Amino acid sequence: MKVTIDVPVGHRRIEMDLPVNAILHIWLKAVTSGEPGSLSLYSVNGKFGEVQAVNAEENSFRIYQVFAGGTVVLAYDPAVTSVSVVYWFTPSDVIETGITVVHTNPANAPPDLPHGYHFRPPFGWMNDPNGFGRFGGRPHLFYQHYSHGRTWNNMHWGHAVSSDYLRWRHLPVFLFPSEELTVRPDKRGGAFSGSAISATDGPGIRVFFTEKIADRTPEQEIQLTATSADLFTAGAADVLLPRRPDGEDLTFDFRDPYVFRGPDGLWKMLLGSQSDKGGVILLYETSDHTAATGWTYCGKLYVETRYHTSALECPCLLPIDGDPRDPKTRWALIYGLMNGEDAETSRKNLTMVDIGWFDGRSFAKEFGRELDFGTDNYAFQAFVDAGSPVGIGWLGNWADAGPTIDFPSAMSLPRTLVLEGGDLLTPPIGAVESLRARMIDRTRLAAGQAVALPNGAAEVVFDLAAAGAAFRLEFDHPSVRLAVVQHDEGLEILHGEQGAAKAKDAAPRYLARHAGVRRLRIFIDYGSIEVFADGGRLTATKRIAGFDPVRSLALVAEPGTVVQATVWSLRL
Repeated sequence: MKVTIDVPVGHRRIEMDLPVNAILHIWLKAVTSGEPGSLSLYSVNGKFGEVQAVNAEENSFRIYQVFAGGTVVLAYDPAVTSVSVVYWFTPSDVIETGITVVHTNPANAPPDLPHGYHFRPPFGWMNDPNGFGRFGGRPHLFYQHYSHGRTWNNMHWGHAVSSDYLRWRHLPVFLFPSEELTVRPDKRGGAFSGSAISATDGPGIRVFFTEKIADRTPEQEIQLTATSADLFTAGAADVLLPRRPDGEDLTFDFRDPYVFRGPDGLWKMLLGSQSDKGGVILLYETSDHTAATGWTYCGKLYVETRYHTSALECPCLLPIDGDPRDPKTRWALIYGLMNGEDAETSRKNLTMVDIGWFDGRSFAKEFGRELDFGTDNYAFQAFVDAGSPVGIGWLGNWADAGPTIDFPSAMSLPRTLVLEGGDLLTPPIGAVESLRARMIDRTRLAAGQAVALPNGAAEVVFDLAAAGAAFRLEFDHPSVRLAVVQHDEGLEILHGEQGAAKAKDAAPRYLARHAGVRRLRIFIDYGSIEVFADGGRLTATKRIAGFDPVRSLALVAEPGTVVQATVWSLRL
């Protein structure tokens, strides 16, 4: 018979049954500055612990270990305490079982999206992917995260693990802002973006990240490193690069370390910044086999002069068609144009990819293009997994997001990078076919009839009789005018509010000029559309505000234009 655990009258209770040696992670804060917030822990034997938040400005994080297990009740007075998140896990098997979230405040709860298949955090804010790689035999994804709400704030690293890049298990928050930010609510920053490598001197990983503290002098942004032997808790961070390189006329921007093995066997690091000539990518290297010390500045690897950007962000460099030690191997250099704008289409914050050769010190460009003309695939990070490049991006754009905007976001579908016939293809990974729950249609869409969707998750594949043939694929959405069209100018995603004036819809235009595509593969999910044309020769990712599902779709084209079309419903 279950024993009732009493708590003070008027207190809210969070009840859970815990195994032995469970670890509780609790985020809380005081409601007002007049009285500290607090949360008490109760078992059948009465109160056995308490955690506090000093003031309303401090967003507190507390850890509590419950050695005995059993039924535990957390109790707090909502008049003085706000509890943002509570989850528990057992360290011995957390990689296999993940965390169990037992409470989220409505202000930072995730959306409820039946059959949604894009990665989303279990609570709070998310942006850039970080530390994307395979460690301990499994893909790991870290990401920029804030636990107390769905707006940007002091950055942490969230964490998840997978077996196939699609089905993720949430792990404990991995990196936290420094104590200086915790006690100074007037400051902003935290553990900004970075990367991870397998540890070379033992089990686990080494992570690299930017620590940002606004208005700190002489450097707002410095580079830190930390290790984790168990793959879910980070040790104390050490300063790796305490200052920007001298004599380069750089702004304070100095961030997003991406560490990788170069063709000469040395560890390399890319960092994004801005100079008087444009956004830049800086190159460092070290002969230390652990990558923990000895980093020296090599120079500017790349300077962006085509667009009026601020800093280049989240640079990434990886071999894509051979052994990195072979001088004939081509590499992909990927980077975000922070505040950059395409004058013709008014799209902002583009992500670029250049293909060329990297000799360890310099990059010789062969050709380049936009990674994604929909622009909502930002901070794309990739690595080579068993010979095949795989990457993922933030399904968002700073043109839409900001520190005051409630912005529950997702990651893009994971993609690979393939050189074929002089083109770079970026199709989704092959495992996305496992998302197909059932075939909805093979005849009606091609015949020009509307096809109803059972939920907001679907895949559409169709072939045209000729490259560049005109069509219009219309999506019935409750609040957004949405279509994918091919016309004389190229391939375009039409996106705007229902009833909005055409002048408002005209900017930005999500357009790939002179596309001439013949095969389309389109993924619809709650809050997003992803278009892959001709096997990923062209790709467009567009976030759709809100989470209303697309209700149906219809394909408009001249008779004989559409050779075949298939629609699947999707689910994880």
